[in-house]
Amino acid sequence: MTRALRNIAIIAHVDHGKTTLVDQLLRQTATFRENQQIAERVMDSNDIEKERGITILSKNCAVEYEGTHINIVDTPGHADFGGEVERVLSMVDSVLLLVDAVEGPMPQTRFVTKKALALGLKPIVVINKVDRPGARVDWVINQTFDLFDKLGASEEQLDFPIVYASGLNGYAGLTPDVRDGDMRPLFEAILQHVPVRPADPEGPLQLQITSLDYSSYVGRIGIGRITRGRIKPGMAVVVRSGPEGEILNRKINQVLSFKGLDRVQVDSAEAGDIVLINGIEEVGIGVTICSPEQPEALPMITVDEPTLTMNFLVNSSPLAGREGKFVTSRQIRDRLMKELNHNVALRVRDTGDETTFEVAGRGELHLTILVENMRREGYELAVSRPRVVMQEINGEKHEPYENLTVDMEDTHQGGVMEELGRRKGEMLDMASDGRGRTRLEYRISARGLIGFQSEFLTLTRGTGLMSHTFDSYQPVKEGAVGERRNGVLISQDDGAAVAYALWKLQDRGRMFVSPGEALYEGMIIGIHSRDNDLVVNPIKGKQLTNVRASGTDEAVRLVPPVQLSLEYAVEFIDDDELVEVTPKSIRLRKRYLKEHERRSASRNKVAGE
Repeated sequence: MTRALRNIAIIAHVDHGKTTLVDQLLRQTATFRENQQIAERVMDSNDIEKERGITILSKNCAVEYEGTHINIVDTPGHADFGGEVERVLSMVDSVLLLVDAVEGPMPQTRFVTKKALALGLKPIVVINKVDRPGARVDWVINQTFDLFDKLGASEEQLDFPIVYASGLNGYAGLTPDVRDGDMRPLFEAILQHVPVRPADPEGPLQLQITSLDYSSYVGRIGIGRITRGRIKPGMAVVVRSGPEGEILNRKINQVLSFKGLDRVQVDSAEAGDIVLINGIEEVGIGVTICSPEQPEALPMITVDEPTLTMNFLVNSSPLAGREGKFVTSRQIRDRLMKELNHNVALRVRDTGDETTFEVAGRGELHLTILVENMRREGYELAVSRPRVVMQEINGEKHEPYENLTVDMEDTHQGGVMEELGRRKGEMLDMASDGRGRTRLEYRISARGLIGFQSEFLTLTRGTGLMSHTFDSYQPVKEGAVGERRNGVLISQDDGAAVAYALWKLQDRGRMFVSPGEALYEGMIIGIHSRDNDLVVNPIKGKQLTNVRASGTDEAVRLVPPVQLSLEYAVEFIDDDELVEVTPKSIRLRKRYLKEHERRSASRNKVAGE
């Protein structure tokens, strides 16, 4: 007998409407109570996800449709969270590939799709936003087919069912001209095309943990799919890390399953179910929970290795401790260790200096989101410029290379190609869509990509789309890549910024600070218009005399300062600079605040080379 159960993952590019579609599925299966306030985009549960419209953590929910329990797992669309993606796909039997009816399949989708096809999962393609003006459904289907073919899909996988939908308006259909109705055709497609994996509920228990959560009430929570057997609360089990791992006898506290967005306790669960268990502190990614009679562990899950590292330092600026609650090295270390409980692709290493921690992650986004979370929780810290993780292969240094896809208007193509050439990118493909936009594909080193995002948005006036995924490790190319062209303006004194002084300095470059802001010696207050650093005095007021002025005062007209976002700041800084992050401010500073210290450090650096 096949169980009335389907496990499915949703794959989509950032902003193609994945989370909105899930909202509709929950609504139309009456998962929310009549009187329950329904939030927009329920699957994006933390603030940063809601603000940026991206999914970072893969989340689960479940709906009941005509007696069938459908587990829906949301995957992060971003390659920076690659660690999450692979594990999620091991729990499901099929994937819904959600594609925008105008933009078509984007490179971030490609990353997850490649992993899904390699695991032999059969996709159902959902073309979303069919009601958008300019929808080009046939082109999108052809692009999707070509993408699958390029990624090495089998003939079965290439014969994919297509559902046309509008997540925002809540309808789906099997023809592109659908404009009303409900999501029923999509549910029917899921029931018809998602295979039920044969499961053995009577065999000895086997459950592999693919995702972690943490609760201060019950400790570590493991989430996974039961491969065979049954599981009950209070049951004695064996915990093993891979077939060679040691056998640990433990007892399960609670077993929960998903119902809508909630987690409900259950008396038992059997093979095929996706469950949450707690009560076992040794739970980790890839660990197998098995029966004491037959402790057969599944092979450990591999996670992509980190490609970037940043130093997290205790904030040592003169303004330290004014805005944050947690400022000491012990507090920062405890927070980083807590993050390791569920952020699997992250690595934290202590350095020789107890005020500095080396944190490695999957990309700039991965690391800056961690910094942003810490900042919101009241932490104060300083972070360094991201560095690429090198690997030694056969005695030769190798660095990570990425596949970069950029999509922009034809008029901006020259500037973007020039910039990528300067960063030593190698063009692989160039295609124009005949509507005034061009898509370029490059292979470029991860070093060359640091700082490119903000440059790209400037070059394309904010109209460009860009995304990149890890390709492979290649031998290191000689020479500097993607160095900053401008120097910076550095404050020479402590105090509050004065409007008159900033006005006088405007000819020298663009400012980061406004009048009245607290400054300190060594703080970076702006971008110099030339390529050298300049020490300036932004605290100097206007000299007043007791001689009556014959003319009128000049009006002080200030250009608005450049707004610093965390991503921009981290990309902007050089190796001898830091970003100071507090709950209320983001400031840039030199690593050495005093000018004579900076001079001796640069002399030592030249002597060392």
